Amino acid sequence: MQGKKLYQEKLFSSFQLSHRVPENNFYRRLQTVLDLSFLYKKTQSYYGSCGQKSIDPVVFYKLCLVGYLENIISDRKLIEHCSMRLDILFFLGFDIDEQLPWHSTLSRTRQLFPEKIFEEVFTHILSMCVETGMVAGHTQAMDSAPIKANASMDSLELKVPEEQLEAYLEKARYQSREDRKPKKNKASRNQQIITADKRELQEIKSRNRNWQKNQDQRPGAANKGAKYTSNKTHYSPTDPDARISVKPGKARKLNYLNNISVDTANHVITDVKAYHADKKDNQYLQDATKRLKHRLKKQGLLWTTLLADAGYSSGENYAFLEKENIISYIPPHGTYKGGPEGFTFCKEDNYWLCPQGKKVTFRKRKMVTNSLQDHYLTKRSDCKNCPIKKKCLGKSHEKRIAITVYVEQYQRNNKRVRSKFGRYMKGKRQSTVEPVFGTLTGFMGLRKINTIGIAQANKVMHMSATAYNLKKLMKFISKSTETMTNQAIVLSFSLKRYFGLIKADLSSQ
Repeated sequence: MQGKKLYQEKLFSSFQLSHRVPENNFYRRLQTVLDLSFLYKKTQSYYGSCGQKSIDPVVFYKLCLVGYLENIISDRKLIEHCSMRLDILFFLGFDIDEQLPWHSTLSRTRQLFPEKIFEEVFTHILSMCVETGMVAGHTQAMDSAPIKANASMDSLELKVPEEQLEAYLEKARYQSREDRKPKKNKASRNQQIITADKRELQEIKSRNRNWQKNQDQRPGAANKGAKYTSNKTHYSPTDPDARISVKPGKARKLNYLNNISVDTANHVITDVKAYHADKKDNQYLQDATKRLKHRLKKQGLLWTTLLADAGYSSGENYAFLEKENIISYIPPHGTYKGGPEGFTFCKEDNYWLCPQGKKVTFRKRKMVTNSLQDHYLTKRSDCKNCPIKKKCLGKSHEKRIAITVYVEQYQRNNKRVRSKFGRYMKGKRQSTVEPVFGTLTGFMGLRKINTIGIAQANKVMHMSATAYNLKKLMKFISKSTETMTNQAIVLSFSLKRYFGLIKADLSSQ
């Protein structure tokens, strides 16, 4: 007989979430593992002693974690999503007839709590991973990637000299009564004033002049209004902490730099930090190393080896890592040559010997583009009648050699990188840290920073990394439990078989 379902809402019903959420559900299992009760004490000082009660700090952080676990970066959509999921309601401690907090409450609470609270939760989850045996600690892979800021390139404004600032703003922001009011400029006065010198401004002017002609393969270069923008001449009034940066083959955007370290044992993130995107990776390595080493030491782990790409290469970094007793596997960048071809270095007397037997003597040591270099020169008379002068000097009158003072550190690192084990470690790095970035940006809500300011961006990155580690932890626990169950079954079967054979032998006697 054909059935037909008729729906009619009941006035009264008996319903329990615990009966509806399966025992093997992810959020039900996560609830039994995750304990964030320490947040009550940590956040107590940020609340008053009277007035309306705020959102529970544990509920707030659980809601944030759900957003990154479900790849939802909008607070409004997150609340809508959670209200439709029974398992998430059970994880949050809400019944089906309870109202979830307003989406704006999440935003205000995120701004209320400082960065250290989010870092402490990240460290707490990392400690859980260490306790379960997921983190080895001895080998760490480091990498960085730009994350799009919550600001448009159309919002850029031109930096001007200090004496012209007021006049420029008055002209740029002039609006009639019929126009809407201008948006608030969040940049400080120092950020609005140009700091580039004449040489840098001339370089930028030349790039602007040749942009459409020579950069026709870049995205957006064919646009009539396309121009070269620089952090030295432009800033964003919407998000002053965001910086203009670009990846090969992609358009220039306002970004933040996400720097992470990943343990090679089970791909657990051990460190994460938001930086400005206008600097190179190697300028952040020492800060990240000090922070990570301190964190691993507190966990009782010894860090011995660092894996990174060529972006982190510099003589200063190689020397720093050797001082910290950390073995580096960082390929040298393309500008490092190790000295001119055909020249021999005499270490005892500190000079170079050219192929014709002339000395290139030491003159001075100075800092060039954040790199400490030794400079060597020949005498003009030595090169005047040299048979290879044109090939060796070009249009110059004497031979000039500028080389990093950390040549020995480069050589030791390069020897490790080019060894058979070094090639293995390169593959280890690529298979460790790069998939983690893909997961964070594609599936853990880190495709864009939905907040304003570097402090808020740092909170977002910590929450995304925390959610990633939690997911790794739950998978590891599940596999361990399954393995132990299988081992118990095999042991039980073996014992039964063993005692069965003994019983058979006794009966035969």
